[in-house]
Amino acid sequence: MELKTVQAIAFSSMSAGIIPPEFIRSEKEQPAITTFHGYIPQVPTIDLSDPDEEKLTRLIVEASSEWGMFQIVNHGIPSDVISNLQKVGKEFFELPQEEKELYAKSPDSKSIQGYGSKLQKEVEGKKAWVDHLFHNIWPPPAIDYQFWPKKPPTYRAANEEYAKWLQGVADKLFGRLSLGLGLGEGTLKESVGGDELLYLLKINYYPPCPRPDLALGVVAHTDMSAITILIPNEVQGLQVFRDDHWFDVKYISNALVIHVGDQLEILSNGKYKAVLHRTTVNKEKTRMSWPVFLEPPSDQVVGPLPQLVNEENPAGYKTKKYSDYVYCKLNKIPQ
Repeated sequence: MELKTVQAIAFSSMSAGIIPPEFIRSEKEQPAITTFHGYIPQVPTIDLSDPDEEKLTRLIVEASSEWGMFQIVNHGIPSDVISNLQKVGKEFFELPQEEKELYAKSPDSKSIQGYGSKLQKEVEGKKAWVDHLFHNIWPPPAIDYQFWPKKPPTYRAANEEYAKWLQGVADKLFGRLSLGLGLGEGTLKESVGGDELLYLLKINYYPPCPRPDLALGVVAHTDMSAITILIPNEVQGLQVFRDDHWFDVKYISNALVIHVGDQLEILSNGKYKAVLHRTTVNKEKTRMSWPVFLEPPSDQVVGPLPQLVNEENPAGYKTKKYSDYVYCKLNKIPQ
């Protein structure tokens, strides 16, 4: 199965200095026109090792309510665990095309897992300047190793080690966010599946683009997940929408970028805000990122938590199965 990858298009486009028209965004989306270049407010950075639990909870709640995004430092994941994850992901994308295609998802596949470039219904036929690899990394019953690359040989060990460390970070975030709603520490995690919560890894590969002023790596969107925990490489690209402007999110070495996703906004009945974000691309350098989407199992029913709904605060969101939510979102059907 021959895939039309962005990596291949990038290789043929660089010498000509042009990109195919399906990658050229409308003027209301083009980064050169829409990126704000004045004073840039900084996404909150939070020290997860802060011994003052009340202060830590307050900072996470404020960032999740006002920004829907924050960066965490001193999160406890060793730097070599992160660098190994990045190393094996980069090595996979540098393999010959035919080796990467061994992990391609078939066109009729209902699963999101696998290698490819098309993800959702594309508005006006426009395409994003990115290739990707998706696969679950936790819990063990959800893992399908046919989508885990066998090359490089250390790929599996690096991903399993990262998954092991990531669970402690996820549990701490869910706990603080639960307490911030006046609920028991375990309430939010239980509401998104408890021990069946899915950890879906996506590796984004954004090759150099001859016209970064016209293209986007990923278009403006909110994540479907409850929480997304993302590792970027050092190439600038992540942008957040705030105060009617697009702002660059500053890269911090070894920090994890946290996104509030749609399911957390729904469960909190709008107290926590899913962050609208996008990715720009670079003319000289390859950008990569490793988001892990913490998602409910497909048959998990998610809606505003009953404890947060009353006459003054009626439910602002529908209650539905997560699989139905995903179907509507990917096919651009109103929720």
